Amino acid sequence: MNAAAPRTGDQLASTVCDTRVIVVRAPAGGAPEIACGGSPMVPASSQGDAAPAEAGGGEAATLIGKRYVDDTGTVELLCTRSGAGELTCGGAPMTLKTAKPLPASD
Repeated sequence: MNAAAPRTGDQLASTVCDTRVIVVRAPAGGAPEIACGGSPMVPASSQGDAAPAEAGGGEAATLIGKRYVDDTGTVELLCTRSGAGELTCGGAPMTLKTAKPLPASD
C-alpha cells in the first residue's frame, strides 16, 4: 500500500462519493486499507470541500453520525458526511456499530 496507514483522529474522504469519516479507533501498528465504494479513501485535506462529481439523489450507504466497525472491532470510523459507497476495511465490509445496552435500573 502506498499511502500511510490511517491513525486515530485522521479524517478520510471517498474518491467516488460524498462519504467522509474520522478514524475513531485504529490498531497501533496501523489499520488495513480503508476503502469506500471499492476505492481507497484519501486524507480529507487532499479532497478539499468539493464533493465528487456524482451528486445523484441515490440512497446513502453510509449515514452521517453513525459509527462503523470492522469484523474484529479493532477499526472504528465515525461518518461525518453521508455517501453512496460502502465502507470496507482490508476488503471486508464494515458494519454499523450497535449501542451497548444500558443496565437495568430496578
